[in-house]
Amino acid sequence: MASNVLLLRAPTQGQDDRYESTFIEAGCHAISVPVLETVSTNLLDLKTIITAGPAAAGFEGVVITSARACEAWKSVVGELVGSVEAAVDTWSTTPFYVVGPGTASALASIQETYEHTPYTPYIVRGESSGTSERLARFICSQPQSDVPKKVLYLTGDKNKDTVPTILGEAGIKVIPLKVYETRGSQTFESDLEGVLKGVSNDVKPWWIVHFAPSAAGFVTPILKKHFTFSDSGPQSARIAAIGPVTASFLRDELNIPVDVVSPSPTPQDLLAVVAAYDAAAV
Repeated sequence: MASNVLLLRAPTQGQDDRYESTFIEAGCHAISVPVLETVSTNLLDLKTIITAGPAAAGFEGVVITSARACEAWKSVVGELVGSVEAAVDTWSTTPFYVVGPGTASALASIQETYEHTPYTPYIVRGESSGTSERLARFICSQPQSDVPKKVLYLTGDKNKDTVPTILGEAGIKVIPLKVYETRGSQTFESDLEGVLKGVSNDVKPWWIVHFAPSAAGFVTPILKKHFTFSDSGPQSARIAAIGPVTASFLRDELNIPVDVVSPSPTPQDLLAVVAAYDAAAV
């Protein structure tokens, strides 16, 4: 098969991207273009909480379910270490509950960078949980003396209510604070135009691969400036979706025809359905 494949996602950093390499090995020109970007928010509120210390608000634990939330904490610690503001209390004896090894590693980087500060997390629990639900149940299942009565929960803008619901049912008060949010990349359109200029004389057909409903809603108006989703034309494109949820959103909400749906989010399964479609169309 010989197609141009536009992957609407950020490529893997520091190593070969599995989606790109899988399609390139199959004879395609594949390139990833980041669609979303993550930005910090409410860092001033977080700074106030960290400076005051856990006792000020009665926090007996901090719940973190993403590395991005760890980065927000680290950013504030960096500001405080370089400032004249004095800590009222220390966080070094407060348990930080994390969902997995990636989150635990992100907290460990704070320890490595800002060792021996009152803002640095040292007690890390729950990293083998794997999911938010299991983490919440882990917190509740600790010995009674270790179960926190009140926790600070650092979130993004798309967190489900799993953690607050389970902890709340166990009598644990949860104070959420959104410290990051995801939005459409401000450079997506210019990045896309750069990709298209690089293949302006290429007559191979296009495949556009959607990975998430939120990203699809953002990029569709921009894609329509450069592609048509019909059967013919120099810039006509076929549409692939990763999973049925994204496919349904494209069809039902955006009125975009979906040509293939990958049965699972793997490069091999995506390539298989695209290759099968192309073979049948010959």
